[in-house]
Amino acid sequence: MLFYRAAVDLSSQTLNYVAGIVRRRRKTIKSPWRRLNPGQQALLVLVYLRKGETFGELGAGFGVRTATAWRHVEETVALLSARSLRLDRALRKAKRDGLHYLVLDGTLIRTDRIKADRPYFSGKHRVHGMNIQVIATPDGTILWTSGALPGKTHDLSAARIWGILRALDKAGIVTLADKGYQGAEGPLITPYKGKNKPESQKRANRAHARLRGPGERANAQLKGWKILRKLRCSPSKAGHLCKTIAVLQNHRVAHAARG
Repeated sequence: MLFYRAAVDLSSQTLNYVAGIVRRRRKTIKSPWRRLNPGQQALLVLVYLRKGETFGELGAGFGVRTATAWRHVEETVALLSARSLRLDRALRKAKRDGLHYLVLDGTLIRTDRIKADRPYFSGKHRVHGMNIQVIATPDGTILWTSGALPGKTHDLSAARIWGILRALDKAGIVTLADKGYQGAEGPLITPYKGKNKPESQKRANRAHARLRGPGERANAQLKGWKILRKLRCSPSKAGHLCKTIAVLQNHRVAHAARG
């Protein structure tokens, strides 16, 4: 096997943040010594998430066995995912921050599946994957991500399964969504459908799209981490990976704002 120097486009602050979480975990479970120190484990996990490298490649690059690389990733993803806000807390935070509206959008995380796996096949996207619901602030900051459902699940059905519509109604926060959510109850606003719409509805749709567009960039932020472009692991892990990346992405945004 050949080796080469490589880089990952993340800051040292992100590395230190993850390393601190790993260090505290080792202290809690009284596991001070491992082949990789907390900083190296954190870097291994960030490379996996940001660049989508296989466990074999990670193990070779960091001088550990493939199984060890897998364990480090599993442990750290669980720690980061657990730091994501629950839906009710995320909506309370949005109200405290004085946000006038939110944006709800679904995204498909592609998976390495065969055609026999019908539940994972999305007729809309024509690929196999997992449905993830994302709530974002008007500027595209990720507020909350759901767990994963099979790719054939319609966005409106997914929103109902995860209790998003009830939570939005209880919180009383106006939320914009695309046409895939038409028929939803609560404070969810969708564009008008149909041909030959009156000019007033066309103007309303254009205004709706202008307001919703920046918020929908949240999904692009998630998929900036290559692990989410096509999963080679169990599809059930898609939700935990999205929550992990949302935590990391929001830490980057918060640090940039302070800087």
